[in-house]
Amino acid sequence: MLIVGIAGGTGSGKSTVVRKIIERLPENEVVVIPQDAYYKDNSSLPLEERQEINFDHPHSIEFELLVDHLIKLKNGQPVEQPIYSYLTCTRAKETIPVFSRHVIIVEGILILTSKQLRDLLDIKVYVDADADDRLGRVITRDIIERGRSVSKVLERYEKTVKPMHLQFVEPSKKYADLIIPQGGNNEVAIKILVDVILKTLIDHSKI
Repeated sequence: MLIVGIAGGTGSGKSTVVRKIIERLPENEVVVIPQDAYYKDNSSLPLEERQEINFDHPHSIEFELLVDHLIKLKNGQPVEQPIYSYLTCTRAKETIPVFSRHVIIVEGILILTSKQLRDLLDIKVYVDADADDRLGRVITRDIIERGRSVSKVLERYEKTVKPMHLQFVEPSKKYADLIIPQGGNNEVAIKILVDVILKTLIDHSKI
């Protein structure tokens, strides 16, 4: 089994990189574990307070549960992945059953900030992108997927996304084994990463 961590700033193109990796690997060999599914449940707070939560701070993630699930998957055990809603800022009662595969991809902006999680990753990747490009993607995504206004998105970007990126996300780049500039548009870097994954899987199959 190979565990690949893919980090990078909000709107950097991580999801595109993950999708292109999956497209180039054997079918049913990969499972993706999104960091976003492991945001702490905030159902005890009023909706107004929930909507002001800083989702770009490491304290917002239940890393202990994420690490526990990765260890279980590594040992061949299935897990029940949480479902988190950005609209309500709470976890659903339902969960998603996830089964172990030869390749596990953990994706999220803060995954390289946790040493406990980093120690489980066989390959650590950081997807880099220009700040203006990331902001453009964040505006589009938050309006369409999360029902936020442009002014609310820009306010959140200045108050939390940008400072948290500079304080936590950007510094975590130093832990990466591979940095992919230009996000999902960097076909050369994605090909190198896929080749490394495939070679590792082949080498492990010979053991």
